[in-house]
Amino acid sequence: MARIAYFGPEGTFTEQAARSLAAAGDELIPFETVQLALAAVRKGETDAACVPVENSVEGPVPATLDTLAEAEPLVAVAEALLPVHFSILARPGTTEINTVASHPHALAQVRLWIEAHLPGARPIAASSTAAAAVAVQAGEFDAAVCAPVAAEHYPLEVRATEVADVRDARTRFLLVSKPRQLPEPTGADRTSIVAAAANRTGALAELLTELASRGINLTRLDARPSKTNFGEYRFFIDFEGHIAEPRIGDAVAALRRRCRNVRFLGSHPRADGVRATVEPSAGNADFVDAAEWLAAVRRGEQA
Repeated sequence: MARIAYFGPEGTFTEQAARSLAAAGDELIPFETVQLALAAVRKGETDAACVPVENSVEGPVPATLDTLAEAEPLVAVAEALLPVHFSILARPGTTEINTVASHPHALAQVRLWIEAHLPGARPIAASSTAAAAVAVQAGEFDAAVCAPVAAEHYPLEVRATEVADVRDARTRFLLVSKPRQLPEPTGADRTSIVAAAANRTGALAELLTELASRGINLTRLDARPSKTNFGEYRFFIDFEGHIAEPRIGDAVAALRRRCRNVRFLGSHPRADGVRATVEPSAGNADFVDAAEWLAAVRRGEQA
């Protein structure tokens, strides 16, 4: 049985994702922030943590990216991809809704719905969707924009369900642990790194060229400030493939040569099951064949 931290409190989308990633008998433990959930893994208080990493509408989750890039290394070993449709919760008996609270990402995804159905209601940012529900229960706000699972935890009335301005919005979550034996390659995998490139002309282009020249397809690229020198950035790069594959290992080694620092953030199966696109002459067999040919040349077995 594993102990899994997650970005809480109870009733968040992250709890829903953690449920989907947990095995039977695992214990799910909520933490108030992403940083605290990841710190619990680093301290050994939990075996893993489930945290959000990107949303198809609002983009990356900075707290997750920055915390993974700093302090003791952690690696993602699995991911979940959840459709993001919200529920509107209010205290029983509420007749007028003047304030609507939620996490800023959630409020951004229901802005048009609120304007159409709750005209005049004032959006208010909370630390999480579930924290908004807690505040509504305490009488601080009139309504909360929450994950559907929140209705299981809080004695609030569901005023609307399936709320979303973008119907196919999704959020991706990671299951993160201390470095360990990685999941085996499946052919439908994702590898993540964070690279601190030299602050000079063409540095990012050089990194992307290393991937492109090996036929590796990117699935995400984000830049975050290094927090050390103004104008310096770290690049968070996700791409198809698994670190155990020759072509992926070759590319990551090349990036390590070009960068001031590279941190490996994990290789794991993709939640959507999309298989890697492999260009002609860029398959793993091609890399193995080239390496064997070079070894033979070095042994003097062929010219």
